Amino acid sequence: MTRAYIGLGANLGDREATIRAALAELNDEDGIDVVAVSTLRETEPVGVGPQPLFLNGAAALETTLSPRALLELLLVVERELGRTRDGPRFGPRTIDLDLLLYGDETVDEPGLTVPHPRLHERVFALEPLAELDPGLAVPGSGPLAALLTGLQSG
Repeated sequence: MTRAYIGLGANLGDREATIRAALAELNDEDGIDVVAVSTLRETEPVGVGPQPLFLNGAAALETTLSPRALLELLLVVERELGRTRDGPRFGPRTIDLDLLLYGDETVDEPGLTVPHPRLHERVFALEPLAELDPGLAVPGSGPLAALLTGLQSG
């Protein structure tokens, strides 16, 4: 089993219900156990605006799935919960499930980069991760605490 962390986000519809539905679907899958979920917090959108506030958080999973298989499953769950990719990148969405970390592995393949390529720049993703595991480090970027301190003081 590998400990993986996913980012959770939504800014359309019943945001919390959609996030909870995504977590339930993931937990029902063979090879995945949702072991912890951070507090959900409202955050300002990054990218295309104006748009509604996001509800963001993170979840820790124990999984036997490979990084690629986990990513594919996250995309399936997004589609099942009404996510479309018709609008602008970083635009409003019913659900956003990002594979942030997969153990201490780094993956750089077409369509799959782990750690998430912008994780070290995003307070809305780092804060929930720090809530789940304050001692966590992002491979190639360093400890979460240091990354957060750098972003919050900058």
